[in-house]
Amino acid sequence: MNPEPPAPSPPLEGSLFADLPAAPQHDERFDTLLARAGARIERIVSTGQRSPPGFWYCQDSIEWVALLQGQAELRFEDEPAPRRLAPGDWVLIEAGRRHRVETTSMEPPAVWLAVFLPE
Repeated sequence: MNPEPPAPSPPLEGSLFADLPAAPQHDERFDTLLARAGARIERIVSTGQRSPPGFWYCQDSIEWVALLQGQAELRFEDEPAPRRLAPGDWVLIEAGRRHRVETTSMEPPAVWLAVFLPE
């Protein structure tokens, strides 16, 4: 007699626009939606935050990021001007590519969906 396979887990669900702040916050909010074997999906909520002066992100992972709501500007060290992002815009950032967040909107909050993958 073969044992029955385990029951599948119920699907995870949520809204990317749930629990958005009504007013600007001191810090950005990072919510991990899923993490598996070197990959991670995050919702990021920004309300006017930016990278500190002189600071550049330089990550070991590939990052695909989409702006779902609000406005933002991303700057890459090797580009002369920031890229302006509007809802629906996305960017693939290769591992090791230095970048920073120049501006994010407060009203409405900038809502990002970020996917991090191993190199």
